Amino acid sequence: MGKSNRGLSATGMASTSKPVTVSAAMVLLDACRLRLDDSVEPWLPELADRRVLKRTDGPLDDTVPARRPISVRDVLTCTFGLAMDLTTPDAPIQEAIQELELTGHGAPPPEPDEWMRRLGTLPLMHQPGAEWGYQIGSDLLGVLVARVTGQPFDTFLRERILDPLRMVDTGFHVPAGKIDRLPPSYVPDPQTGEFVVWDEAAGGRYSRPPAFQGAGGGLVSTVDDYHAYFRMLLNHGMHGSERILSRPAVQLMTTNRLTPEQRAAREALARDKVHLSFGQAQQGGWGLGMAVRTCRGDYASIGQFGWDGGTGTTAYADPDEQLSGILLTQVGMSTPDSRRLIHDFWTMLYQVLDD
Repeated sequence: MGKSNRGLSATGMASTSKPVTVSAAMVLLDACRLRLDDSVEPWLPELADRRVLKRTDGPLDDTVPARRPISVRDVLTCTFGLAMDLTTPDAPIQEAIQELELTGHGAPPPEPDEWMRRLGTLPLMHQPGAEWGYQIGSDLLGVLVARVTGQPFDTFLRERILDPLRMVDTGFHVPAGKIDRLPPSYVPDPQTGEFVVWDEAAGGRYSRPPAFQGAGGGLVSTVDDYHAYFRMLLNHGMHGSERILSRPAVQLMTTNRLTPEQRAAREALARDKVHLSFGQAQQGGWGLGMAVRTCRGDYASIGQFGWDGGTGTTAYADPDEQLSGILLTQVGMSTPDSRRLIHDFWTMLYQVLDD
């Protein structure tokens, strides 16, 4: 977080980080420093010669060779083959992912090179490009960007995206002089509904620079900063007179990349998995770093894009209506009330358009 005169509260964005952090990779695509169908192995050699589980709930040594290398496209679309799946927590691969501290759900992940070393010890759950999967691909994106650029991920993101958009209150931690602007994170007790502090501000996970800058869920930000970012996307990559991303890059990000079969699997996962079933997330497809609505299941338009976060955050933009909506509650999704609040926020927002 940089210098700011604004007094807005900052919020841990959790998975709502994904639509912002993916933009760093889009800068590299625009510059031809990355190409969608290139193998990631020159930068991520730990992912060479992959093995793939015969069954996602099977033993880790029951594998077959990967049919092809992992591509940049696979990472950006979260189809590279390995994912966090809370619907099968007892599967050997899921237990290994948690034991190796790869997701940030529990102990913080290690620094990027060690994170990659650990990731490289695991087989894939699916063949590269075959299935959409949650979280790990988004974090992998941050390591990929850092290795391509030779800069820490947060440095490149700040130089190319955050500073040009004047997103001065967005980063991977909150400096001591601003920590009073960060409220604690809460989770409701599943039995009583009473709020319990999950993460204090002072001394908590956002109070110091992390060892691993998690592109999948590590940002802290404000409503104003996120509004600036989503307005840039609605303006086809422009911020005032300055171009941040190319128009084709924004179109790539905000167009569904999944097949009908992959969409059906993602929607089924969203219905079963608490942190994917907030207000908007289950309605259709996935672009690059964000959901893209492919059907009109409630008030929002087809083509709406964005994502939700486990700390009670939601941020989407609607090209048809030229609006962006952002709600930051800082209350986790352990009871249905938080998800209903997000749903009701979007219902009311679209009704305001008629006033």
